[in-house]
Amino acid sequence: MTEFPGWHGTTIVAVRRGGEVVVAGDGQVSLGQTVIKGSARKVRRLSPGGYEVVAGFAGSTADAFTLLERLEAKLEATPGQLARASVELAKDWRTDKYLQKLEAMLIVTDGRDLFVITGAGDVLEPEHDIAAIGSGGNYALAAARGLMVTEMRAEDIARQAMAIAADICVYTNGNLTVEKITA
Repeated sequence: MTEFPGWHGTTIVAVRRGGEVVVAGDGQVSLGQTVIKGSARKVRRLSPGGYEVVAGFAGSTADAFTLLERLEAKLEATPGQLARASVELAKDWRTDKYLQKLEAMLIVTDGRDLFVITGAGDVLEPEHDIAAIGSGGNYALAAARGLMVTEMRAEDIARQAMAIAADICVYTNGNLTVEKITA
């Protein structure tokens, strides 16, 4: 019996600069060494309680949508409090037997706060105003950090970092979804 080769794909990067945060994600989903889809949309704009939030996810799409629905519910209960909603989601994800099995990571921002949320119960505020997750996340993170010394805008840094990641990581492509949000 052969083992399931596993899903790979998606690189998400978020860059904060000049009063705005840009979240960019590629569209590749791969099964083993085969590209299944090249245009998946893994960066989304949410508006729970009338407050704008941008979220990017890596990992299982169904798992990520479950987590995004939970995050929206937390944000509706605590409007405008992304940090509190993120911590509450991470606590549930860590302690709920059903949620513990979910395989995804999230980057969320309201333009002021920027967090990476993991199934290990982490809500991480990234250093250097950059967050990255997914198959090519480390490549995009390194590229974006290098570009922060330039005068480039947040969107330009995010796009260039994703282009560099796509050149290096076989599980990342150049078909981007980009969302921008201001504080």
